[in-house]
Amino acid sequence: MEQGMKVCSLFPIIALYLWTGCGTADERTNRDAWPDEGLPELPPTPLVDPDSAYHYVERQVSFGPRVPGSDAHRNCGDWLVARLTEHGAVVHEQVGKVTAFNGQQLPLRNIIGSWSPDRSERILLLAHWDTRPFADKDEERKNEPIDGANDGGSGVGVLLEIARHLGAKEHGPGVDILFTDVEDFGSPSGAMGMGEGSMDTWALGSQYWARSPHKPGYTARFGILLDMVGGRDARFYQEALSMQYAPAIVRKVWRTADALGYGDRFIQEQKYFVGTDDHVPVNEYLRIPTIDIIEFHESTGGFHPSWHTHDDNMSVIDRSSLKAVGQTVMEVVWKERD
Repeated sequence: MEQGMKVCSLFPIIALYLWTGCGTADERTNRDAWPDEGLPELPPTPLVDPDSAYHYVERQVSFGPRVPGSDAHRNCGDWLVARLTEHGAVVHEQVGKVTAFNGQQLPLRNIIGSWSPDRSERILLLAHWDTRPFADKDEERKNEPIDGANDGGSGVGVLLEIARHLGAKEHGPGVDILFTDVEDFGSPSGAMGMGEGSMDTWALGSQYWARSPHKPGYTARFGILLDMVGGRDARFYQEALSMQYAPAIVRKVWRTADALGYGDRFIQEQKYFVGTDDHVPVNEYLRIPTIDIIEFHESTGGFHPSWHTHDDNMSVIDRSSLKAVGQTVMEVVWKERD
């Protein structure tokens, strides 16, 4: 994703309602965040295992940097397909070629896992699985690829842990998990000509999918993008483009987090710090209201300090952050009715 510090437009202040509760987050997970009087009781929401999510991140990193066209990228992609299949998904692979900022032709492999594919009502969850081909934010080894534990690995790890439970979901909309490719091959910092302002050089996989989905006419009730969700003590502010495109979904997710006891992680305050990300093409081309759960780091006024550096390794990954995000998204998905 690209970081953008310049605010291009002003968004209205959204009135947010705080939800309160008692007991532990895990205890409240198994109750509706807000009761639906007169409706059948839903099955209990599964508990996200932070150790399992951490393992999924660690396994991705073990392949090496997942740069499109590399052996690590191909091997990790095969592993992702196997895990989705193991967890009961019908898997689609969308392959093609895209052109990078420097004119290089890159192989594209978007991976989509679908549960209850026959249901017309859908929920879309997504994260990118490729990693940055160079460490342009580092002081050393700038031309070498990064591990991408947080930027790439964390979102996929959380979604794989959610996927582990989706085979047991027999109610509500069907679910699609989209692992987008070639998200992080955008124009490097300080590049001649294009520079960091070239937003269209980023998120090439989601641009490709949004223009030509794996299923013609695809739509979903809403979408949730996870990006850099594994940092230690991560805090998630309401991202400005998400508030522009899908404020109702932002409110749904943030009040769910608060009801589960994660209000200290999901801060009900808007921040302008993302220039573009995978949710933008989904909103603009498919008109699916899609939000971005992404860490805002106070020390940088933007992304995590390890962003696009060699410090983005397993040392930055925090099981409690994976748990907070995973349980919140799981609760939102599980509590959607037909």
